[in-house]
Amino acid sequence: MSIPAFGLGTFRLQGQVVIDSVSTGLALGYRVIDTAQIYENEAEVGEAIAASGIAREELFITSKIWIANFAKDRLIDSLKESLRKLQTDYLDLTLIHWPSPDDQVPVEEFMGALLEAKRLGLTRQIGVSNFTVELMQKAIAAVGAENIATNQIELHPYLQNRKVVEFARRQGIQITSYMTLAYGEVLKDPVIQQIAARLQATPAQVTLAWAMQSGYAVIPSSTKRANLQSNLKACDLQLSEADMALIASLDRGHRLTSPKGIAPHWD
Repeated sequence: MSIPAFGLGTFRLQGQVVIDSVSTGLALGYRVIDTAQIYENEAEVGEAIAASGIAREELFITSKIWIANFAKDRLIDSLKESLRKLQTDYLDLTLIHWPSPDDQVPVEEFMGALLEAKRLGLTRQIGVSNFTVELMQKAIAAVGAENIATNQIELHPYLQNRKVVEFARRQGIQITSYMTLAYGEVLKDPVIQQIAARLQATPAQVTLAWAMQSGYAVIPSSTKRANLQSNLKACDLQLSEADMALIASLDRGHRLTSPKGIAPHWD
C-alpha cells in the first residue's frame, strides 16, 4: 500500500477542538493526518503538528483541493496556501475533494494541474475523492492510473461501494474509506455488536478492522482521548473469514453523504 492503512480524520472539527484532537492523536502515536481546504481547519492542524515537535518525515499529511480551486491557474496557488497554513513544504497526499459540478472544470484540467504540483514537489502523491467509475476512467485517461494513489470514498458496512472498489483495484488504485463508522450507525448493529462481544473488542474496533482487512485505508476522527486510543487498537484486531463475511452481508446501499449540487451520479 502506497498510503498508510490507519490515520486521523478532521472532518467537522474546527478551532481548539481540532487542535486538541490532533495533539492528542499525535501524542497517542497517530502519524497520519487527513484534512481539506473546505474543512477550514488547516491552520489549526498545522499549529497542532508544529507544537508536537514530531519530525516532518515521520508524518503523513493529506489535504484536499476544493472545487473553487480546480482551474489550472488556481489549483497550485491554493495548494501553496494550504502548505503555508499547515506549516510544511509538501503534502504526502493531495486529493481532488469532489468532482467538478456539471464538469465546469474538465477532469483533465484539474488532474493535469495536480500532476504538475507533484512534479513541482508540492505533494508526493495525488489522488481523488468521491469519484465514480466513470470519473476514475477520465482521471486515468488524464494522468495514468499509476499517478492516482487513492480514491477516498464513503465506505462502511452499510455502503460497501463494490462497483467502485472493484474497478479501482483492477487499476491498482487504493481505496480510502471515510465515514467508516457511518456516523456511529453501524456501532448499533447487532451483528457487529455480537462480533465485538465475542472478541472482547468495541464495535468501532471491529468495524475499522473489517475495513483494513478488506484492504482499505481508514481515517476515523474523534474528539475524545479514550476513543482515539481505542480506535488505534483496531490495527491489532484480527477478524475471522466468517466474521468478515457476516459484515460483508450488511451492505444495503445506505449513503449518508451526497451534497446537492456537488455529488456526482453515483454508481
